[in-house]
Amino acid sequence: MNDLPEKPPRRPRYTGRNPRNFKDKYKEHQSDRYADDVSKVVDRGQTPAGKHRPIMVSEILTALALVPGNTVVDCTLGYGGHAREFLAAIQPGGCFLGVDADPIELPKTEARLRAIAPAEALIDVRRMNFAGVATFLAAKAPQGVDALLVDLGVSSMQLDDPSRGFSFKEDGPLDMRMNPLVGLSASALLSTLDSVQLSAILVENSDEPNADKIAEKILAAHQKSPLLTTFALVEVLRMTTKTLSDADSNGTLRRVFQSLRIAVNQELRSLDAFLRQLPSFMKKGGRVAMLTFHSGEDRRVKSSFNDGFRNGLYEYVSKEVIRASPAEQRSNGRSSSAKLRIAIRS
Repeated sequence: MNDLPEKPPRRPRYTGRNPRNFKDKYKEHQSDRYADDVSKVVDRGQTPAGKHRPIMVSEILTALALVPGNTVVDCTLGYGGHAREFLAAIQPGGCFLGVDADPIELPKTEARLRAIAPAEALIDVRRMNFAGVATFLAAKAPQGVDALLVDLGVSSMQLDDPSRGFSFKEDGPLDMRMNPLVGLSASALLSTLDSVQLSAILVENSDEPNADKIAEKILAAHQKSPLLTTFALVEVLRMTTKTLSDADSNGTLRRVFQSLRIAVNQELRSLDAFLRQLPSFMKKGGRVAMLTFHSGEDRRVKSSFNDGFRNGLYEYVSKEVIRASPAEQRSNGRSSSAKLRIAIRS
């Protein structure tokens, strides 16, 4: 009988000194076991695989001015980086409400928050699009909420995971749905559009300067052989930008992928619906912070806040956007495009 202990499993093999593919970054996926290695990734200004680094945490905490006993809502919970700070600020006696549409990440985030919260903390998390949060808040905070955050960025654990299809950097299904159980994937959406409609999406969602030509090339390729993967779309875009003298290939890739993601998830429609209802959620003196990441989102938030100020719904709106500090932008490149706007209910 062999009583020798079993050998530990070999680490995954990958090309080169450090893993490059999302699935191979086993240390980053196990930050509790490899804390030093994860710290090195963060120190390089990168986000560890499967994680997310919250943006402008101190600026948002200052803007929301949370105190013990407050009711605060995170309408786009994501990895929960902002939420963990909210939970600490509202204790004792506060109530935390969280919303997110992602059925894959939401249970993980809720578990992380409950693990760090006091046993008596009031936490309620729901899976839904933030556009439909009115019913939830009517039941849980009928007198209104003290503070509310909407972070419109895509979480890194979604963006970096090739199986979700959000990024052009690794191959995966051309999906892009925040909730993979609902709606059309990006590939399926392309089958419903003509070139005029796709061009309009590229302009509205990312201000793509070559929208007409790119829309024609994408749909011609898709009709010839359906674009089912991210790299299939990347190949079409690389070939297209070679013929456009003013095109920046990587810039075009970012804009097209962003445009399709926004269209797939109906993000601007959701934002419009939310902004119309927002004042009704808030107590007098209640504060809202909104993080946007491209001009289409920021224009809507700015216009809604200014209209609300003129109509007496808000007693204060920020006149200028708040940006991440130079130090944060250096340490977390994804913060560089973030714009923060604040409003206070009258």
